[in-house]
Amino acid sequence: MSESVATRKAVERAEALAAPGEPGLVSVVIPTYNRARTLRGAIESVLSQTYASVEVIVVDDGSSDDTRAVAMSYGPRVRYVWQQNGGVSAARNTGFSAARGEFIALLDSDDEFLPWKVAAQVAVMRADPEVGLVWTDMSASDEHGVVRRERYLRDFYALAGPYAIDDIFAARSTLAELSPDARAEAAAYMVSRGDIFSRMILGNCIHTSTVMLRRERLRLVGGYDESYRVGECYEFHFRIAAYGPVAFIDAPGIRYRIGAADQLTDTTFSVQIARSNVRTVYRWLEGERGRITIAPSLLRRRLADSHAWLGEEELRRGQPLVALPHLWRSLRLHPAEPRRLALLLCCFVPPAAIRGVVALKARRRAAASAAIGGSRASA
Repeated sequence: MSESVATRKAVERAEALAAPGEPGLVSVVIPTYNRARTLRGAIESVLSQTYASVEVIVVDDGSSDDTRAVAMSYGPRVRYVWQQNGGVSAARNTGFSAARGEFIALLDSDDEFLPWKVAAQVAVMRADPEVGLVWTDMSASDEHGVVRRERYLRDFYALAGPYAIDDIFAARSTLAELSPDARAEAAAYMVSRGDIFSRMILGNCIHTSTVMLRRERLRLVGGYDESYRVGECYEFHFRIAAYGPVAFIDAPGIRYRIGAADQLTDTTFSVQIARSNVRTVYRWLEGERGRITIAPSLLRRRLADSHAWLGEEELRRGQPLVALPHLWRSLRLHPAEPRRLALLLCCFVPPAAIRGVVALKARRRAAASAAIGGSRASA
């Protein structure tokens, strides 16, 4: 996309979001590309919410399958928007421009909301006007709908480690304490609230399909950076956190589908996600270092881990000369890492030998992943 087109779209989105949202309405944006087979489940999970005031916006990112027919089959309950293929960030931004609600939720077209999710998130938003984003845990299910992990968020965002959720919030309460009108099925869920901006430098812990945004916060942020084709969510959530408090409901609010080849968290995209992670970390360090109150030792470890992750991914795809500077920088930042030293030495091994080792490890990881029901992803 040209810079002028991107600028025009950003201006149009800002103008659309500046309009007051319909009070109480939740706009659920579902970007999709050639996923007609799963789209119906996503749509119906929104239409079956216990919270009635919802609109569904399906943004078709240039699909060639039956996506249009599936979306249109719901009549006026679903708004269908088509665009030329521009990637998931562009599709979500298109959905933001079309959203009419006071609140805006995101849902990938292969995931599904649990029935209580929207009502609980609206309750948190209404109880604390400072909160600009609410997210939840998630369950992991396979393509047959079988739940493989009841609580998957902390596993999925493994790189963020213990800094992700459990020790970053100042305020914790049950949903019933926060909102006496909370529905019975969600009343006992724990809700954590606070400022997580500094902690976001340590890694993402917010999963997109679990997110609900306040329209005013989204207007300040402006949408996704469309220059990120993969790994865009970390940068977006970091910006959301930069503008004020957020909240987390510690219960699975969605069913997240694992194991599909078309998911951006598939290993095919791992190196792109690792690159986006490094880019985001340095972007915020260069722009807002004074606001980030993380201990220098912890920050060095985070940078070392990020470079090691990218170096390993580059090595795995047979690019030792690209991997080398990242692995070297990782060791300079945090020397006591024998495994990373071994990876660095692998940069001087013939690529064919590396590919053989990588293929063997990939088979072992696939077997282990199948046994537990999915692989981990980070940032």
